[in-house]
Amino acid sequence: MVSTAVVRGTAVVAALVSLLAVPAHAAPQEPGTIPLAARADALPAPDVTGLWNVLRTASRQGAPGAMARLDDGDVAHWAAVGVADRKTKRALSNADRFRIGSVTKIFSAVVLLQLADENKLKLDTPVNRYLPGLLPDDRITVRHVLSHRSGLHDYTNEMFARTVPGFEAVRKKVFTYRQLVSRSLSKPRTTKPGGAYTYSNTNFVVAGMLIEKLTGHSVATEYRDRIIEPLRLGDTFYVHPGTKIPGRHARGYLTPDTAGAALVDATEQTVSWAQSAGAVISSTRDLNTFLSALLGGRLTSRAQLTQMQRWVPAGSTQAYGLGLRRRDLSCGISVYGHTGAVQGYYSYAFASKDGGRSLAALANASNNGSVHATMLSTLESAFCGKQTKKSRGAAGPADPREDAESGKASAADLG
Repeated sequence: MVSTAVVRGTAVVAALVSLLAVPAHAAPQEPGTIPLAARADALPAPDVTGLWNVLRTASRQGAPGAMARLDDGDVAHWAAVGVADRKTKRALSNADRFRIGSVTKIFSAVVLLQLADENKLKLDTPVNRYLPGLLPDDRITVRHVLSHRSGLHDYTNEMFARTVPGFEAVRKKVFTYRQLVSRSLSKPRTTKPGGAYTYSNTNFVVAGMLIEKLTGHSVATEYRDRIIEPLRLGDTFYVHPGTKIPGRHARGYLTPDTAGAALVDATEQTVSWAQSAGAVISSTRDLNTFLSALLGGRLTSRAQLTQMQRWVPAGSTQAYGLGLRRRDLSCGISVYGHTGAVQGYYSYAFASKDGGRSLAALANASNNGSVHATMLSTLESAFCGKQTKKSRGAAGPADPREDAESGKASAADLG
């Protein structure tokens, strides 16, 4: 199958690809804010052809499909390569919903920061003040949890030490938050409270518990009322413990540890092993809308957004705030968001500091280290443009401990 792709007015020919530029959905602007188009002008022009080539590479490396959407001021570009369903051969499209893995962590952090704005939470108060007796150390604060400096062991290390058997063992299970925390507490802590950044899904399970204790509502209700409905995110859902993705969606494929083994369709699962750490469903359009609103100051006060961006080192080319990751690209530009891996799906969702340009990208494959590393280059194309083509590797490889599905190096990208 061959289709025509239009890149900023230039026609090119590609297989199983569509790349379009159209007016973006305009989010409401607060009085006094700078228009999105003006803010995006400060960045280099995006390399949309380069973005398409990154997706093609991911497809050649074993992803059944790959797609991206770039919202740049008042223009949106999107591209899709390959299939959403290996059985029906339906082409992947940016209209497809998918599991976003640890991009969910930003949603959880936003709810807690809104609660801080409402004086229902203080970031430097011990977690045990709100959840008495939950943690073994009264020095662990809410800030430590949201910045991965609590020292709480990541229970998913053992859960997914063997990728496919580990997944099949939990695919249909429903866990309580306390059961997941108990798995963590059965292992030694990794650092003292407030120590070095150590990524752990346990932290955002605790975040979910805090949300439910402080509001008296489920995280599903709080995500809906505070984020999904106000931003009109029509493709975003939290269905736990349901196993199906509502409406049109991409199927997700898990790569076994044994080289050459057949991919495993992991689409239907409870994601109960992650919950508030990684169980949200969304689309590229909704993720861009969400990040643009967050970084544009429309979801929290300026004070809480500043707290969210108090960075701690998290690798040579990245840092972590409160549920938010900063990546430093080869051209000197930093972008803000999160990566997400849940069995069958690997995603990037990042935006410029002011939210004026945002990128969401997906490969419907997980536990494939080559694909994960390749998808990092979507950020270089989207935010650095063509002038950094020769230095695309300068931003460093994807960190295997930054996501949600944990265990092996490439399986750990659920974050």
